[in-house]
Amino acid sequence: MSILQNIKDLTLGSGPTDHATADPNNIDKIEVGEEAAKHFLFQGDYRNLNHGSFGTYPRAVRTSLRALQDECEGQPDRFIRYTYPRKLDESREAVAKYLNVPTETVVFVPNATTGVNTVLRNLVWQPGDVIIYFSTIYGACHKTIDYLTETTPVQSKGIEFTYPISDADLNQTFSDTIASIKAAGQTPKLAIFDSIVSMPGVLVPFQQLTQICRSNNILSLIDGAHSIGQIPMDLATLDPDFYISNLHKWLHVPRGCAVFYCPVRNQPLMRSSLPTSHGFVPAKSGGPVSPLPPSSKSEFVNQFEFTGTIDTNPYLCVGDALKWRSKIAWKDLKGEEAIMAYYNHLARQAGSIVSEGLGGTEIMENEGRTLGQCAFANVQLPLSFDSDASGSYPTAVAIAQWMSRVLVEEYNTFLAILIHGGKWWVRLSAQVYLTEQDFEWGGKVLKEVCERAKKGEWKSEGGQVGKLPVRLAGNQISATGGEVEKGE
Repeated sequence: MSILQNIKDLTLGSGPTDHATADPNNIDKIEVGEEAAKHFLFQGDYRNLNHGSFGTYPRAVRTSLRALQDECEGQPDRFIRYTYPRKLDESREAVAKYLNVPTETVVFVPNATTGVNTVLRNLVWQPGDVIIYFSTIYGACHKTIDYLTETTPVQSKGIEFTYPISDADLNQTFSDTIASIKAAGQTPKLAIFDSIVSMPGVLVPFQQLTQICRSNNILSLIDGAHSIGQIPMDLATLDPDFYISNLHKWLHVPRGCAVFYCPVRNQPLMRSSLPTSHGFVPAKSGGPVSPLPPSSKSEFVNQFEFTGTIDTNPYLCVGDALKWRSKIAWKDLKGEEAIMAYYNHLARQAGSIVSEGLGGTEIMENEGRTLGQCAFANVQLPLSFDSDASGSYPTAVAIAQWMSRVLVEEYNTFLAILIHGGKWWVRLSAQVYLTEQDFEWGGKVLKEVCERAKKGEWKSEGGQVGKLPVRLAGNQISATGGEVEKGE
Protein backbone atom coordinates (compact mmCIF):
# COMPACT_ATOMS: atom_id res chain seq x y z
CA MET A 1 0.00 0.00 0.00
CA SER A 2 1.40 3.41 -0.97
CA ILE A 3 1.72 6.16 1.60
CA LEU A 4 -0.93 8.20 -0.25
CA GLN A 5 -3.31 5.24 -0.20
CA ASN A 6 -2.62 4.91 3.50
CA ILE A 7 -3.55 8.56 3.99
CA LYS A 8 -6.90 8.04 2.24
CA ASP A 9 -7.94 5.67 5.02
CA LEU A 10 -7.68 8.34 7.71
CA THR A 11 -11.12 9.16 9.06
CA LEU A 12 -10.31 10.73 12.43
CA GLY A 13 -11.56 14.22 13.15
CA SER A 14 -15.20 14.80 12.42
CA GLY A 15 -15.19 17.98 14.46
CA PRO A 16 -17.39 20.99 13.75
CA THR A 17 -16.67 22.96 10.58
CA ASP A 18 -18.02 26.05 8.87
CA HIS A 19 -17.74 27.88 5.56
CA ALA A 20 -18.28 31.35 4.26
CA THR A 21 -21.15 30.36 1.98
CA ALA A 22 -22.23 26.81 2.83
CA ASP A 23 -22.15 24.15 5.51
CA PRO A 24 -18.84 22.30 4.88
CA ASN A 25 -20.28 19.17 6.45
CA ASN A 26 -22.41 18.93 3.31
CA ILE A 27 -19.49 19.61 0.96
CA ASP A 28 -17.85 16.53 -0.51
CA LYS A 29 -15.49 18.25 -2.93
CA ILE A 30 -13.59 21.53 -2.82
CA GLU A 31 -11.89 22.58 -6.04
CA VAL A 32 -8.44 24.15 -5.76
CA GLY A 33 -8.10 27.84 -6.49
CA GLU A 34 -10.94 30.30 -6.02
CA GLU A 35 -13.27 27.75 -4.44
CA ALA A 36 -10.66 26.62 -1.91
CA ALA A 37 -9.79 30.25 -1.16
CA LYS A 38 -13.32 30.79 0.18
CA HIS A 39 -12.48 28.46 3.05
CA PHE A 40 -9.64 30.63 4.35
CA LEU A 41 -9.57 33.73 6.52
CA PHE A 42 -7.64 36.27 4.47
CA GLN A 43 -8.84 39.84 4.89
CA GLY A 44 -9.97 41.91 1.94
CA ASP A 45 -7.63 41.75 -1.02
CA TYR A 46 -4.65 40.32 0.87
CA ARG A 47 -2.76 37.79 -1.28
CA ASN A 48 -0.85 35.20 0.69
CA LEU A 49 2.02 34.32 -1.66
CA ASN A 50 4.30 33.31 1.22
CA HIS A 51 2.54 30.32 2.76
CA GLY A 52 5.89 28.68 3.50
CA SER A 53 6.87 30.92 6.40
CA PHE A 54 3.96 30.50 8.79
CA GLY A 55 1.27 28.50 7.01
CA THR A 56 -2.44 29.00 7.62
CA TYR A 57 -5.55 26.87 8.03
CA PRO A 58 -9.18 26.84 6.84
CA ARG A 59 -12.27 27.98 8.71
CA ALA A 60 -13.34 24.41 9.39
CA VAL A 61 -10.16 23.78 11.35
CA ARG A 62 -10.45 27.10 13.14
CA THR A 63 -13.94 26.15 14.28
CA SER A 64 -12.59 22.91 15.71
CA LEU A 65 -9.74 24.73 17.43
CA ARG A 66 -12.06 27.23 19.06
CA ALA A 67 -14.43 24.48 20.16
CA LEU A 68 -11.52 22.74 21.88
CA GLN A 69 -10.44 25.97 23.54
CA ASP A 70 -13.99 26.59 24.72
CA GLU A 71 -14.23 23.06 26.09
CA CYS A 72 -10.96 23.58 27.94
CA GLU A 73 -12.09 26.87 29.46
CA GLY A 74 -15.43 25.36 30.42
CA GLN A 75 -13.81 22.70 32.63
CA PRO A 76 -10.03 23.30 32.72
CA ASP A 77 -8.98 20.46 35.01
CA ARG A 78 -11.26 17.89 33.42
CA PHE A 79 -10.02 18.82 29.97
CA ILE A 80 -6.28 19.20 30.64
CA ARG A 81 -5.91 16.21 32.95
CA TYR A 82 -8.25 13.67 31.36
CA THR A 83 -9.76 14.74 28.01
CA TYR A 84 -6.61 16.17 26.45
CA PRO A 85 -4.44 13.03 26.80
CA ARG A 86 -7.10 10.93 25.07
CA LYS A 87 -7.55 13.38 22.22
CA LEU A 88 -3.78 13.75 21.92
CA ASP A 89 -3.43 10.01 21.41
CA GLU A 90 -6.01 10.18 18.62
CA SER A 91 -3.98 12.88 16.89
CA ARG A 92 -0.79 10.89 17.35
CA GLU A 93 -2.48 7.89 15.75
CA ALA A 94 -3.57 10.03 12.80
CA VAL A 95 -0.15 11.53 12.12
CA ALA A 96 1.55 8.16 12.63
CA LYS A 97 -0.70 6.61 9.99
CA TYR A 98 -0.01 9.55 7.68
CA LEU A 99 3.75 8.95 8.04
CA ASN A 100 3.38 5.14 7.98
CA VAL A 101 5.02 4.51 11.36
CA PRO A 102 3.91 3.08 14.74
CA THR A 103 2.06 5.49 17.00
CA GLU A 104 4.59 4.89 19.77
CA THR A 105 7.26 6.63 17.67
CA VAL A 106 5.59 10.04 17.28
CA VAL A 107 4.97 12.90 19.68
CA PHE A 108 4.16 16.58 19.23
CA VAL A 109 6.31 19.64 19.86
CA PRO A 110 5.45 23.31 19.20
CA ASN A 111 7.68 23.71 16.14
CA ALA A 112 10.55 22.16 14.22
CA THR A 113 13.14 24.32 16.00
CA THR A 114 12.06 22.84 19.33
CA GLY A 115 12.27 19.34 17.87
CA VAL A 116 15.77 19.85 16.50
CA ASN A 117 16.90 21.32 19.81
CA THR A 118 15.40 18.35 21.63
CA VAL A 119 17.57 15.96 19.64
CA LEU A 120 20.79 17.96 19.69
CA ARG A 121 20.61 18.84 23.38
CA ASN A 122 19.80 15.29 24.49
CA LEU A 123 22.74 13.61 22.79
CA VAL A 124 25.88 13.20 24.89
CA TRP A 125 28.81 14.62 22.97
CA GLN A 126 32.35 13.33 23.37
CA PRO A 127 35.69 14.86 22.33
CA GLY A 128 36.21 14.21 18.63
CA ASP A 129 32.50 14.10 17.80
CA VAL A 130 31.43 16.17 14.79
CA ILE A 131 28.03 17.46 13.67
CA ILE A 132 27.77 17.76 9.88
CA TYR A 133 25.45 20.34 8.34
CA PHE A 134 24.91 22.06 5.01
CA SER A 135 25.39 25.78 4.40
CA THR A 136 21.66 26.12 3.63
CA ILE A 137 20.73 24.98 7.16
CA TYR A 138 17.88 26.85 8.84
CA GLY A 139 19.35 29.71 10.87
CA ALA A 140 17.99 28.69 14.27
CA CYS A 141 19.42 25.19 13.84
CA HIS A 142 22.79 26.67 12.87
CA LYS A 143 22.77 28.73 16.06
CA THR A 144 21.90 25.67 18.11
CA ILE A 145 24.97 23.93 16.73
CA ASP A 146 27.03 27.04 17.50
CA TYR A 147 25.78 26.94 21.08
CA LEU A 148 26.68 23.28 21.46
CA THR A 149 30.21 23.84 20.14
CA GLU A 150 30.59 26.52 22.83
CA THR A 151 29.24 24.42 25.70
CA THR A 152 30.16 20.80 24.85
CA PRO A 153 33.16 19.01 23.30
CA VAL A 154 31.40 18.57 19.94
CA GLN A 155 32.74 20.26 16.81
CA SER A 156 30.86 21.11 13.64
CA LYS A 157 31.58 20.85 9.94
CA GLY A 158 29.61 22.88 7.43
CA ILE A 159 29.37 21.82 3.79
CA GLU A 160 29.53 24.91 1.59
CA PHE A 161 27.83 24.83 -1.80
CA THR A 162 25.66 26.95 -4.06
CA TYR A 163 22.38 26.09 -5.77
CA PRO A 164 21.65 24.90 -8.36
CA ILE A 165 23.52 21.65 -7.75
CA SER A 166 22.72 18.12 -8.90
CA ASP A 167 21.58 15.52 -6.40
CA ALA A 168 24.55 13.35 -7.35
CA ASP A 169 27.04 16.14 -6.68
CA LEU A 170 25.44 16.98 -3.34
CA ASN A 171 25.49 13.33 -2.27
CA GLN A 172 29.12 12.98 -3.34
CA THR A 173 30.14 16.12 -1.48
CA PHE A 174 28.44 14.73 1.62
CA SER A 175 30.28 11.41 1.31
CA ASP A 176 33.60 13.18 0.74
CA THR A 177 33.07 15.30 3.84
CA ILE A 178 32.41 12.21 5.94
CA ALA A 179 35.59 10.61 4.61
CA SER A 180 37.68 13.69 5.39
CA ILE A 181 36.38 13.85 8.96
CA LYS A 182 37.21 10.19 9.52
CA ALA A 183 40.65 10.67 7.94
CA ALA A 184 41.32 13.41 10.49
CA GLY A 185 40.68 10.92 13.30
CA GLN A 186 37.35 12.44 14.28
CA THR A 187 33.91 10.86 14.64
CA PRO A 188 31.08 12.13 12.42
CA LYS A 189 28.34 11.41 14.96
CA LEU A 190 25.31 13.18 13.49
CA ALA A 191 24.31 14.87 10.25
CA ILE A 192 21.43 17.32 10.06
CA PHE A 193 19.88 18.08 6.69
CA ASP A 194 16.61 19.34 5.26
CA SER A 195 13.99 17.47 3.30
CA ILE A 196 13.11 20.77 1.64
CA VAL A 197 15.38 23.75 2.19
CA SER A 198 13.64 26.84 3.53
CA MET A 199 15.62 29.50 1.65
CA PRO A 200 15.89 28.93 -1.25
CA GLY A 201 12.89 26.60 -1.33
CA VAL A 202 14.24 23.46 -3.00
CA LEU A 203 13.85 19.70 -2.62
CA VAL A 204 16.83 17.87 -1.10
CA PRO A 205 17.81 14.25 -1.91
CA PHE A 206 17.15 13.39 1.72
CA GLN A 207 16.50 9.72 0.96
CA GLN A 208 20.03 9.24 -0.36
CA LEU A 209 21.56 11.34 2.41
CA THR A 210 19.79 9.19 4.99
CA GLN A 211 21.16 6.05 3.36
CA ILE A 212 24.68 7.49 3.33
CA CYS A 213 24.35 8.20 7.05
CA ARG A 214 23.18 4.65 7.70
CA SER A 215 26.08 3.20 5.71
CA ASN A 216 28.55 5.24 7.76
CA ASN A 217 26.96 4.65 11.18
CA ILE A 218 26.03 8.33 11.48
CA LEU A 219 22.83 9.49 13.15
CA SER A 220 20.51 11.17 10.63
CA LEU A 221 18.46 14.15 11.80
CA ILE A 222 16.03 15.36 9.12
CA ASP A 223 14.74 18.88 9.49
CA GLY A 224 11.51 18.23 7.62
CA ALA A 225 9.93 21.55 8.56
CA HIS A 226 8.44 21.94 5.08
CA SER A 227 7.79 18.34 4.09
CA ILE A 228 4.72 16.87 5.79
CA GLY A 229 1.70 17.78 3.68
CA GLN A 230 3.85 19.09 0.82
CA ILE A 231 5.47 15.85 -0.41
CA PRO A 232 4.75 12.18 0.39
CA MET A 233 6.66 11.04 3.49
CA ASP A 234 6.94 7.30 4.19
CA LEU A 235 9.14 7.13 7.27
CA ALA A 236 8.91 3.34 7.50
CA THR A 237 10.75 3.11 4.20
CA LEU A 238 13.02 6.09 4.82
CA ASP A 239 13.96 4.96 8.36
CA PRO A 240 15.78 8.09 9.59
CA ASP A 241 17.12 8.25 13.12
CA PHE A 242 15.16 11.43 13.85
CA TYR A 243 12.60 13.42 11.84
CA ILE A 244 10.80 16.64 12.70
CA SER A 245 8.19 18.44 10.60
CA ASN A 246 5.86 21.37 11.14
CA LEU A 247 2.21 20.50 10.72
CA HIS A 248 1.22 24.17 10.80
CA LYS A 249 2.96 24.90 7.50
CA TRP A 250 1.75 22.52 4.79
CA LEU A 251 -0.76 20.26 6.61
CA HIS A 252 -3.20 23.10 7.44
CA VAL A 253 -2.98 22.55 11.22
CA PRO A 254 -3.07 25.63 13.52
CA ARG A 255 0.19 27.07 14.85
CA GLY A 256 2.27 25.87 16.52
CA CYS A 257 2.33 22.15 15.93
CA ALA A 258 5.13 19.86 14.78
CA VAL A 259 5.63 16.11 14.82
CA PHE A 260 8.77 14.58 16.29
CA TYR A 261 9.47 11.05 15.04
CA CYS A 262 11.93 8.95 17.02
CA PRO A 263 12.10 5.20 16.37
CA VAL A 264 12.02 3.00 19.45
CA ARG A 265 15.70 2.13 19.00
CA ASN A 266 16.68 5.76 19.61
CA GLN A 267 14.19 6.69 22.31
CA PRO A 268 16.65 5.88 25.14
CA LEU A 269 18.85 8.67 23.72
CA MET A 270 16.08 11.20 24.28
CA ARG A 271 16.30 11.46 28.05
CA SER A 272 14.15 14.55 28.35
CA SER A 273 11.58 16.65 26.59
CA LEU A 274 12.43 20.31 26.09
CA PRO A 275 11.76 21.79 28.56
CA THR A 276 12.13 19.02 31.10
CA SER A 277 8.83 18.50 32.88
CA HIS A 278 6.81 16.05 34.97
CA GLY A 279 7.36 13.10 32.63
CA PHE A 280 11.12 12.97 33.18
CA VAL A 281 12.31 9.80 34.93
CA PRO A 282 15.56 10.42 36.86
CA ALA A 283 18.31 7.81 36.68
CA LYS A 284 18.21 7.70 40.45
CA SER A 285 14.97 6.48 41.98
CA GLY A 286 12.74 8.87 43.81
CA GLY A 287 12.08 12.51 43.07
CA PRO A 288 8.87 14.53 43.01
CA VAL A 289 5.64 12.74 42.20
CA SER A 290 3.93 13.98 39.05
CA PRO A 291 0.72 15.93 39.73
CA LEU A 292 -0.78 14.50 36.54
CA PRO A 293 -2.92 11.34 36.36
CA PRO A 294 -0.93 8.08 36.20
CA SER A 295 -0.13 6.83 32.71
CA SER A 296 0.79 3.46 31.23
CA LYS A 297 2.39 5.08 28.17
CA SER A 298 6.08 4.73 27.40
CA GLU A 299 8.57 7.04 29.06
CA PHE A 300 9.25 8.71 25.71
CA VAL A 301 5.59 9.41 24.93
CA ASN A 302 4.76 10.43 28.48
CA GLN A 303 7.54 13.03 28.59
CA PHE A 304 6.14 14.99 25.67
CA GLU A 305 2.48 14.80 26.69
CA PHE A 306 2.78 17.74 29.07
CA THR A 307 5.79 20.06 29.04
CA GLY A 308 4.31 23.06 30.80
CA THR A 309 1.17 25.15 30.48
CA ILE A 310 0.75 26.33 26.90
CA ASP A 311 -2.13 26.08 24.45
CA THR A 312 -1.60 22.63 22.94
CA ASN A 313 -5.03 22.51 21.32
CA PRO A 314 -3.47 22.81 17.84
CA TYR A 315 -2.08 19.30 18.43
CA LEU A 316 -5.66 18.06 18.63
CA CYS A 317 -6.67 19.45 15.22
CA VAL A 318 -4.70 17.02 13.04
CA GLY A 319 -7.71 14.86 12.24
CA ASP A 320 -9.84 17.87 11.35
CA ALA A 321 -7.15 19.18 9.01
CA LEU A 322 -6.82 15.80 7.30
CA LYS A 323 -10.59 15.54 6.92
CA TRP A 324 -10.74 18.95 5.23
CA ARG A 325 -7.80 18.09 2.97
CA SER A 326 -9.53 14.87 1.89
CA LYS A 327 -12.14 17.01 0.09
CA ILE A 328 -9.67 19.01 -2.02
CA ALA A 329 -9.95 18.18 -5.73
CA TRP A 330 -7.90 18.96 -8.82
CA LYS A 331 -8.59 17.43 -12.22
CA ASP A 332 -9.39 13.75 -11.54
CA LEU A 333 -7.49 13.68 -8.24
CA LYS A 334 -8.72 14.17 -4.72
CA GLY A 335 -7.28 14.55 -1.24
CA GLU A 336 -3.55 14.33 -0.65
CA GLU A 337 -2.81 13.29 -4.23
CA ALA A 338 -4.67 16.31 -5.57
CA ILE A 339 -3.03 18.70 -3.13
CA MET A 340 0.54 17.57 -3.77
CA ALA A 341 0.10 17.36 -7.53
CA TYR A 342 -1.42 20.84 -7.62
CA TYR A 343 1.36 22.23 -5.43
CA ASN A 344 4.03 21.05 -7.85
CA HIS A 345 2.07 22.06 -10.95
CA LEU A 346 1.28 25.54 -9.66
CA ALA A 347 4.82 26.10 -8.36
CA ARG A 348 6.25 25.27 -11.80
CA GLN A 349 3.72 27.54 -13.50
CA ALA A 350 4.30 30.31 -10.96
CA GLY A 351 8.03 30.22 -11.58
CA SER A 352 7.54 30.54 -15.32
CA ILE A 353 4.94 33.29 -14.99
CA VAL A 354 7.00 35.42 -12.60
CA SER A 355 10.20 34.85 -14.57
CA GLU A 356 8.50 36.02 -17.76
CA GLY A 357 7.06 39.04 -15.98
CA LEU A 358 10.54 39.99 -14.80
CA GLY A 359 12.00 39.78 -18.27
CA GLY A 360 12.94 36.12 -18.48
CA THR A 361 15.10 35.86 -15.37
CA GLU A 362 16.51 32.53 -14.18
CA ILE A 363 14.38 29.92 -12.42
CA MET A 364 16.47 27.98 -9.92
CA GLU A 365 16.67 24.37 -11.11
CA ASN A 366 19.28 21.68 -11.77
CA GLU A 367 19.70 19.53 -14.87
CA GLY A 368 17.70 16.69 -13.34
CA ARG A 369 14.85 19.09 -12.50
CA THR A 370 14.67 17.74 -8.97
CA LEU A 371 14.99 21.00 -7.03
CA GLY A 372 11.51 22.15 -8.03
CA GLN A 373 9.66 18.92 -7.23
CA CYS A 374 7.86 20.61 -4.35
CA ALA A 375 5.55 23.56 -3.68
CA PHE A 376 8.28 26.20 -4.06
CA ALA A 377 9.74 28.05 -7.02
CA ASN A 378 12.71 30.40 -6.82
CA VAL A 379 13.03 33.13 -9.44
CA GLN A 380 15.94 35.50 -9.91
CA LEU A 381 15.09 39.18 -9.45
CA PRO A 382 16.33 41.80 -11.94
CA LEU A 383 18.68 43.34 -9.39
CA SER A 384 22.46 43.32 -9.33
CA PHE A 385 24.30 42.56 -6.11
CA ASP A 386 27.35 44.45 -7.37
CA SER A 387 25.70 47.57 -8.80
CA ASP A 388 22.44 47.90 -6.85
CA ALA A 389 23.96 46.90 -3.49
CA SER A 390 27.55 47.97 -4.23
CA GLY A 391 28.66 44.42 -3.48
CA SER A 392 27.74 44.93 0.18
CA TYR A 393 25.71 42.33 2.06
CA PRO A 394 24.55 44.85 4.70
CA THR A 395 23.32 47.11 1.89
CA ALA A 396 21.61 44.15 0.23
CA VAL A 397 19.86 43.34 3.52
CA ALA A 398 18.68 46.94 3.83
CA ILE A 399 17.29 46.90 0.29
CA ALA A 400 15.59 43.54 0.78
CA GLN A 401 14.06 44.64 4.07
CA TRP A 402 12.75 47.81 2.43
CA MET A 403 11.22 45.69 -0.35
CA SER A 404 9.59 43.40 2.22
CA ARG A 405 8.06 46.32 4.09
CA VAL A 406 6.79 47.93 0.88
CA LEU A 407 5.23 44.65 -0.24
CA VAL A 408 3.26 44.45 3.01
CA GLU A 409 2.36 48.12 3.46
CA GLU A 410 1.65 49.16 -0.12
CA TYR A 411 0.74 45.98 -1.98
CA ASN A 412 -0.89 43.95 0.80
CA THR A 413 1.21 40.84 0.22
CA PHE A 414 4.57 39.36 1.16
CA LEU A 415 7.25 37.47 -0.74
CA ALA A 416 10.42 35.99 0.72
CA ILE A 417 13.51 37.59 -0.81
CA LEU A 418 17.07 36.33 -0.46
CA ILE A 419 20.52 36.56 -1.98
CA HIS A 420 22.13 33.25 -2.86
CA GLY A 421 25.22 32.73 -4.94
CA GLY A 422 25.55 36.46 -5.50
CA LYS A 423 22.08 36.71 -7.07
CA TRP A 424 18.78 38.10 -5.79
CA TRP A 425 15.95 35.58 -5.62
CA VAL A 426 12.30 35.50 -4.64
CA ARG A 427 10.74 32.36 -3.20
CA LEU A 428 7.19 31.60 -4.36
CA SER A 429 4.85 29.35 -2.36
CA ALA A 430 2.12 27.42 -4.17
CA GLN A 431 -1.06 26.62 -2.22
CA VAL A 432 -4.53 25.21 -2.79
CA TYR A 433 -6.08 28.67 -2.43
CA LEU A 434 -3.88 30.25 -5.14
CA THR A 435 -4.11 30.31 -8.94
CA GLU A 436 -1.86 31.31 -11.82
CA GLN A 437 -3.57 34.71 -11.83
CA ASP A 438 -2.26 35.37 -8.32
CA PHE A 439 1.30 34.92 -9.55
CA GLU A 440 0.69 37.03 -12.65
CA TRP A 441 -0.24 39.80 -10.25
CA GLY A 442 2.73 38.96 -8.02
CA GLY A 443 5.12 39.18 -10.96
CA LYS A 444 3.87 42.66 -11.84
CA VAL A 445 4.25 43.77 -8.23
CA LEU A 446 7.79 42.41 -8.02
CA LYS A 447 8.78 44.15 -11.24
CA GLU A 448 7.50 47.46 -9.94
CA VAL A 449 9.17 47.10 -6.54
CA CYS A 450 12.48 46.08 -8.13
CA GLU A 451 12.35 49.14 -10.39
CA ARG A 452 11.75 51.33 -7.35
CA ALA A 453 14.68 49.71 -5.54
CA LYS A 454 17.00 50.23 -8.52
CA LYS A 455 16.11 53.94 -8.50
CA GLY A 456 17.28 54.11 -4.88
CA GLU A 457 13.86 54.71 -3.37
CA TRP A 458 14.86 52.53 -0.43
CA LYS A 459 17.33 55.24 0.63
CA SER A 460 14.72 58.00 0.80
CA GLU A 461 12.06 55.94 2.55
CA GLY A 462 13.84 54.68 5.61
CA GLY A 463 16.14 51.99 4.27
CA GLN A 464 19.12 51.85 6.59
CA VAL A 465 22.42 50.05 6.27
CA GLY A 466 23.59 48.64 9.55
CA LYS A 467 25.66 45.83 10.93
CA LEU A 468 24.55 42.50 9.48
CA PRO A 469 22.70 40.93 12.43
CA VAL A 470 23.63 37.30 11.82
CA ARG A 471 26.44 35.30 10.34
CA LEU A 472 25.80 34.49 6.71
CA ALA A 473 24.58 30.94 6.20
CA GLY A 474 27.13 29.98 3.61
CA ASN A 475 26.65 32.44 0.77
CA GLN A 476 23.04 33.43 1.39
CA ILE A 477 21.04 36.01 3.24
CA SER A 478 17.34 36.75 3.33
CA ALA A 479 15.02 39.62 3.97
CA THR A 480 12.91 38.14 6.76
CA GLY A 481 14.11 40.21 9.66
CA GLY A 482 17.73 40.04 8.56
CA GLU A 483 17.91 36.36 9.36
CA VAL A 484 17.62 33.16 7.41
CA GLU A 485 13.92 32.42 6.87
CA LYS A 486 11.73 32.69 9.97
CA GLY A 487 8.80 30.44 10.75
CA GLU A 488 10.10 27.08 11.99
